[in-house]
Amino acid sequence: MRFTPSAAIIGCSLLFSFHGAFAQKKDYQINAIAFYNLENLFDTVDDPEKIDEEFTPTGSYHYTPAIYAQKLHNMATVLSQIATEKVPDGPALIGVAEIENAKVLQDLIAQPELKDRKLRYVHFESPDVRGIDVGMLYNPRYFKVLQAESLPIDITENGRKEYTRDILYVAGLLNGDTLHVMVGHWPSRRGGEAASKWKREKAASVCKTKADKIRAVNPDARIVVMGDLNDDPISPSVAVTLGATDRETAIKKNSFFNPWIAYYKKGIGTLGYNDSWNLFDQIMLSPAFLKDDTGGWNFYKAEIFNKSFLRSQFGQYKGYPHRSFSGSTWINGYSDHFPTYIYLIRQINKES
Repeated sequence: MRFTPSAAIIGCSLLFSFHGAFAQKKDYQINAIAFYNLENLFDTVDDPEKIDEEFTPTGSYHYTPAIYAQKLHNMATVLSQIATEKVPDGPALIGVAEIENAKVLQDLIAQPELKDRKLRYVHFESPDVRGIDVGMLYNPRYFKVLQAESLPIDITENGRKEYTRDILYVAGLLNGDTLHVMVGHWPSRRGGEAASKWKREKAASVCKTKADKIRAVNPDARIVVMGDLNDDPISPSVAVTLGATDRETAIKKNSFFNPWIAYYKKGIGTLGYNDSWNLFDQIMLSPAFLKDDTGGWNFYKAEIFNKSFLRSQFGQYKGYPHRSFSGSTWINGYSDHFPTYIYLIRQINKES
């Protein structure tokens, strides 16, 4: 298999082909999609419409312009390295969570580590009480935005309305092929996993409803659902409400494919809590990504970006993500989550 990140073929030749005959050489384009929870990427300005006072110079985190500048540098360092072993320009799309506003995305893509990629972003303000949103970065060399909207999640209970992050929906062209992308940061487990699970099921149902509408028009639509789900691959919101499952079942039942199930069953995760791993950061795909006969982009592999510099090197949290703060003390880390990413491939030539 020979990969090309956009047009010119690069010299990566393997003795197998994607869902094809052994040792048959074929030429492929390759690209990547990633997700990263940026762990409280706030600016330093007190927004009277948000509960962001703790992330200001006089707040409990003593969040100074110097810390903000370093936080941006650290986040850009991570984003600049994801998937570059196969795609030198990095992912075409990067979903992000825990961002305060559009300004932090502007500042992020202007960092020296990312500036040359000329990334753009999609963002809407969400009603989340803390003022954190989701967004999507994209490389305009590979992806063209056609449509974007914010999908609200109604988690009203007994007449009391709670506010959480909306789902970001973006439709666009990845090297000419239509993709439908949903980026989410589903409601937290505050109050307990069991007591709060219905809220995440509501978030999953928003994604499922949108996907069903898209596939009613085009059954072979390529749909991506990604985000910090605050649930694992086997949780009811993911496995039942959204219906994300293994490859064979996804094809058979025409449901979503979740490549992270295998990781989770091996005890591999993206964040650590109470001496155990969770895998909240997931990227799931409609079955069109698994079928050769639909043309366009197909799923190749999934990875967790957990390089050694992203892991705590000592103490009780050794091996866990090296986060930005310990309590309210800045420790010059990155995030309390590892990023996840997937590779997509698209055949160029039938024979070589």
